[in-house]
Amino acid sequence: MTRTLVVWGTSSGAGKSLLATALCRSAARRGLDVVPFKAQNMSNNARVVPRALDGGAGEIGSAQYFQALAARAAPHTDMNPVLLKPERDTASQVVVHGVVDRALSAMGWRERSAPLAASARQSFERLAAAHELVIVEGAGSPAEINLAPQDYVNLGTARWARELGEVEALLVTDIDRGGAFAACHGTWALLPDDLRGLLAGYVLNRFRGDAALLAPGPQMLQAMTGVPLAGVLPMRRGHGLPEEDGVFDDGARGEGEARLRVAVLAPPHISNLDEFQPLARVPGLHLRWAREVGALAGADWIVLPGSKQVSGDLAWLRARGLDAAVLRHAAAGGAVLGVCGGLQMLGRTLHDPQGHDGEAFDALPGLGLLPLDTHFGADKRLRDGPLRFGSAQGPWAALQGAQARGYEIRCGQTVAVAGAAVLHDARGEAIGWQAGPVLGVYAHGLFESPAVLRALFGAAVPTLETAFDSLADLVDEHLDAPLLRRLLGA
Repeated sequence: MTRTLVVWGTSSGAGKSLLATALCRSAARRGLDVVPFKAQNMSNNARVVPRALDGGAGEIGSAQYFQALAARAAPHTDMNPVLLKPERDTASQVVVHGVVDRALSAMGWRERSAPLAASARQSFERLAAAHELVIVEGAGSPAEINLAPQDYVNLGTARWARELGEVEALLVTDIDRGGAFAACHGTWALLPDDLRGLLAGYVLNRFRGDAALLAPGPQMLQAMTGVPLAGVLPMRRGHGLPEEDGVFDDGARGEGEARLRVAVLAPPHISNLDEFQPLARVPGLHLRWAREVGALAGADWIVLPGSKQVSGDLAWLRARGLDAAVLRHAAAGGAVLGVCGGLQMLGRTLHDPQGHDGEAFDALPGLGLLPLDTHFGADKRLRDGPLRFGSAQGPWAALQGAQARGYEIRCGQTVAVAGAAVLHDARGEAIGWQAGPVLGVYAHGLFESPAVLRALFGAAVPTLETAFDSLADLVDEHLDAPLLRRLLGA
């Protein structure tokens, strides 16, 4: 009989992703056959993985990708069957079983919920049939009463799990925000009557100080709800995983004296920003997210990240004078890196007569730092595999000969009108070009490669395995041990 452990939160950003990842590794270390599941994720942070049904390339949210690695399971699309990739404030691209569904993308949110729920349930049932433990990450809060009829991510998944086996739930809240006891009580009170009994414990996350000072709050909360405190997780900065839902802060990140300052532009349609998380752990490197020219002051590198709407983000850069700042930096010999959409911005022109990137346009000038022209089309390219750097020069010379693994998620097709390619995929196809101090690559995930980090920085940084084990240690130490064993079925 399949066992399911659901991780609900009192809000977005409460710590669901982190807790689910930690529980996946804790269960795997106990010898359990465990896999993650999130029925629907909303994020522009995605990874290329095999499709569960046919083995082709598909995409899932990065959180479930990392949770699968923590569970020591091969990631695939059943772990996140529905991915919503925001394109603007009121519209998202809908990815179902790893593939964009244009018909559902054009439908209203409530109208598409039923078919999306059916697709998600198919994936959950396949996982439940093949594994002994499924750890489910919810979305937002299960107490959004205005959304309850369509909430298959929190409420629906819990009901599917109950039909197929044993299921219990934890509720995590961010106590650092304040109001944690009220949030826990309010969520419990607003849960549907048929699911309230699944709640097995509260988890207070990001606590700073002496946990004894919480008394008598946990005891009073249990008296009111009948649900005990499962544990108190201390504030853990630098845990090594991208923040939940791609949340990032505006301050510089890094420890010790700054020997290298890296500024990553943060336009409104930024995507796959999670791939820069390893830079925050490089000794002597300070990482800053930049939305204004002043944030680029003193930067050694400027990074243009991926984008869900390249033309819109390029206009955003120009409106704030960031384009001119990038050009000045490059002219002075400063290193500039463009990744995917950032590469496209660095080229000469963008062409999108059919409006696949946003509003249609015939030709839009890029920053002109790379001799590239990009044409947008309807087809999305999804690839994951080994990569090889060729004759990199200047500030990127250390990458010459480096081999890594990376992934591509893009619609634009780029043609080089001059210059030599410096990065090739396994098929020998050029996916990276350099001109002076400016490097553009289509490959995401390069900074997760130990070989790339060693080549660029000459220092090892904590690996993902280190991060997974550290998080598992956190829950093993701070959650009630008998309750945790019961929840995992260990």
